[in-house]
Amino acid sequence: MGYNAASSGGSNKGPTNPEYLAVVQCRIDTFLKHNPTVKRSDIPSDLVTASASGIDPHLSIKATNVQVMRIAHARSIPAVELKKLIAKNTEHPLLGIFGPEQINVLKLNLELDRWQSKKMKHSAQL
Repeated sequence: MGYNAASSGGSNKGPTNPEYLAVVQCRIDTFLKHNPTVKRSDIPSDLVTASASGIDPHLSIKATNVQVMRIAHARSIPAVELKKLIAKNTEHPLLGIFGPEQINVLKLNLELDRWQSKKMKHSAQL
């Protein structure tokens, strides 16, 4: 599917459908390959399943936190700084009760880009 939103859409396959289970297993395998310190039992379901369109920009807090070490390494950002950015970009439930806390991944990635840009400018000035 890639990043082309025109190809998004739900599959209508149930949780016991063999094709769907194969896709989920492939996602689990890929996640574990890229996150070798994470145990299979610690993988949040929203990382290996898809929203109705498959392009929802939100992740659960657990799904974000389980990837901190990999993202910190890939983005060359200290894990403590990344956790601060995650906290800053946490969207809270409407009126404090409707819906879960979640991370808007697009906003977090833009924040990470800004952090890296500032870091690069600072390094260039030294």
